[in-house]
Amino acid sequence: QLYLRESGGGLAQPGGSLTLSCKSTGYTGGSLDGYAVAWFRQAPGKEREAVASISTGNGRKDYAGSVKFRFSLSRDNLENAVKLEISDVQPEGTAVYYCAAKGPGTWIVDTRTPAEGYNYWGRGTQVTVCA
Repeated sequence: QLYLRESGGGLAQPGGSLTLSCKSTGYTGGSLDGYAVAWFRQAPGKEREAVASISTGNGRKDYAGSVKFRFSLSRDNLENAVKLEISDVQPEGTAVYYCAAKGPGTWIVDTRTPAEGYNYWGRGTQVTVCA
């Protein structure tokens, strides 16, 4: 069983930056290095959408077109975490951001992989963008 916990959300100003973290926690928490991980977000009144993903095996990263060049995903094996760095925050970035994982094993995912394809989820962290 893998437990995920997101952190790093809060208030952000347009044009600013913040870093979200997804950590594996709990007594049976495994190494996130063995899981494909994605970040999803759900804005008020909208469907959940994948914004970034990283596969196991080839380590390939994928980003949604709306966030490309502003979002950066990385693994932090020392903290057993996957981090999402967001720069040039936009007002439409107001949403609950969720971390999801698939595994363990070798899994190739991208931002077209549906939410149902992930078997572990965190509870989310709220990001609110306001001037």
